[in-house]
Amino acid sequence: MIRLLALITGLTLLLANTATAQCSRPLRVAMEDWPPYVYRDSRGAPTGLDIELLNAIVKAAGCTLQVLDDVPRSRRHLMHQRGELDLLLAASVTDERKRYSRFTLPYRPEAVGIFARADEAARYDKLKGFDDILAQRIGLLTPNNGWYGDDYARHLSDLKASGQLQHFETFTQGMRMLKAKRAELMMGDVGAMVYEARFNVKLAIQQLPLVPNEAPVHLMLSRASTTEADLAALDAAITKLETNGTLGKLRQKYGLR
Repeated sequence: MIRLLALITGLTLLLANTATAQCSRPLRVAMEDWPPYVYRDSRGAPTGLDIELLNAIVKAAGCTLQVLDDVPRSRRHLMHQRGELDLLLAASVTDERKRYSRFTLPYRPEAVGIFARADEAARYDKLKGFDDILAQRIGLLTPNNGWYGDDYARHLSDLKASGQLQHFETFTQGMRMLKAKRAELMMGDVGAMVYEARFNVKLAIQQLPLVPNEAPVHLMLSRASTTEADLAALDAAITKLETNGTLGKLRQKYGLR
């Protein structure tokens, strides 16, 4: 969190003059089924931590938001590259993505965890990395897209070749696979996995000490449909809302720093 605040504070003066800028177009983002970050409430309206953070940021930037229907994760990324979706949530910066995207300042932290069924978790407490998972022939469930740390990236091809790796499209699907003992372990966003296990799948799970990745996440803007001015407007809004405590209060509401 100190690193996050230092980065934002260091850019405050640079971005101050753009705080009232408006975006070049309504920013299109796809609805997702990713509680507690993005989901529909009992009335069918978009809600969740990322929706609340995004609405606050877009409003402070003087921009408008257009929430489209849900599409699969892999298709969202293709639409983003084509400029059919202007904005993706909770993005990690990679060299490949920089070719087709711009990244805002971080707007919240994200932790990737590995979980086991609670009654079996103790046997996996000593795992130090994906080398151990490979060597011990442990089955692993992971999302079908995204960045989950350098160690996972280095071992991804070997995990696939060994037959130990299975992908899931949604966290509900992945948690049901874990409950059905399709694999011993499941990896993904900590908040999303805890929510799914507790409220949807009703499975007792336990997080392992091994944490593959923990880093701030960003809004990702399509280079095909947005401008540098759009990025500056959103960065200025994030700076303002982080400084006055608005984003921090929203994160605390959901149990995050």
